[in-house]
Amino acid sequence: MTMAQNGYQTGFGNWFETEAEAGTLPIGRNSPQRVAHGLYAEQLTGTAFTAPRHANRHAWLYRIRPGAVHGRFEPFALPAFHSDFGLGPVTPEKLRWSPLPLPQAPRDFIEGMFTMAGNGGPALGTGVGVHLYAANRDMHDRYFCNADGEMLIVPQLGRLRIDTELGVLEVEPQEIAIVPRGVRFRVALPDGQARGYVCENYGALLRLPDLGPIGSNCLANPRDFLTPNAAYEDRSGDFELITKFQGGFWRAPIDHSPLDVVGWHGNYAPCKYDLRRFNVIGSISFDHPDPSIFLVLHSPSDTPGTSNIDFAIFPPRILAMQDTFRPAWFHRNVASEFMGLVHGVYDAKAEGFAPGGCSLHNCMTGHGPDAATFDKASAADTSKPDYVTDTMAIMFETRAVIRPLPQALAAAHRQVDYPDVWMGLRKHFTPPR
Repeated sequence: MTMAQNGYQTGFGNWFETEAEAGTLPIGRNSPQRVAHGLYAEQLTGTAFTAPRHANRHAWLYRIRPGAVHGRFEPFALPAFHSDFGLGPVTPEKLRWSPLPLPQAPRDFIEGMFTMAGNGGPALGTGVGVHLYAANRDMHDRYFCNADGEMLIVPQLGRLRIDTELGVLEVEPQEIAIVPRGVRFRVALPDGQARGYVCENYGALLRLPDLGPIGSNCLANPRDFLTPNAAYEDRSGDFELITKFQGGFWRAPIDHSPLDVVGWHGNYAPCKYDLRRFNVIGSISFDHPDPSIFLVLHSPSDTPGTSNIDFAIFPPRILAMQDTFRPAWFHRNVASEFMGLVHGVYDAKAEGFAPGGCSLHNCMTGHGPDAATFDKASAADTSKPDYVTDTMAIMFETRAVIRPLPQALAAAHRQVDYPDVWMGLRKHFTPPR
């Protein structure tokens, strides 16, 4: 029998409480001697027990069986999905890939994962893994747990139904989902196939940025984040639990669905967010602001003002700056940038950057608009606003070099001629006489 309670609760990092059966949640205590309905109490913690109250994340789960009930783990192979980013030389070349081809053979969400690049790792407790996924079947009788980091999932093609221990997330392109570290889940594909991006965060938990002089509002508003109501499966059978742990994969048999949490309360839970609700701010006079104004979420580091990961987007917006080069300027950053395109056309590239594609510009690698975009923007009439519509680009930016994997560098969908897009930039210098 499967029970589900539809709907969501709003807010990011809030303390929620939800039950799929009345009377499940205990009053005034977390772990009573006997939990209602014959359930077990289990605490799931995503931060140190002694983390400051404002940063402490945990949840109490009231479930049919504890999470410890499963068979023994054995090694499991997912060769294209890992956290080994190597120690050898890293090319400073500008890199771009076409969309990851959809699979011909049946592949579910985790089978269709393809690691592109990353830095740090779960053993270090810092850094990021950047993956693409392309899948064409549901996860049948299979559940997945990432014990290495939280997963930021960005669909580009096809909807995802993510059934988690704490409830159900239904996510479509131009929305994102966050599955916390250690939460077990299963992914179904309502449209039969799906493709997108995954940022695996090994560092501090993602959070909303401080707004500083912006004030109380704008960028991503907390009320637009949706956390699921409790749902549970009371189902027995011959299932498997796949766990990612320290970069490796392990399989354990399990004779029941681990999605059996009847009620929970806490602030460590999956959520989703519609990127189209991002409230963009920008210049209304001159010059192009830094891309930090497009920051949705970030994972802070031990260096104040410097993130482990920044997740930024470039959505529809109005550019009104006069006498200003309006696309992103030419730049070289101390940070490293991995970009993807969810929808439409990216305004800083004329062609070649298709939805589902991606690019990597590492630390101090010069990049910016291609020749065609430069020529067009240089001749534009900036006395009139430019309405950038029908677009949604994303960026994972990190403080450390993002190391591309050999499988990504050798991939058939890599655009090896990508650096040529800047070769058409001509010399215009005319010295004064």
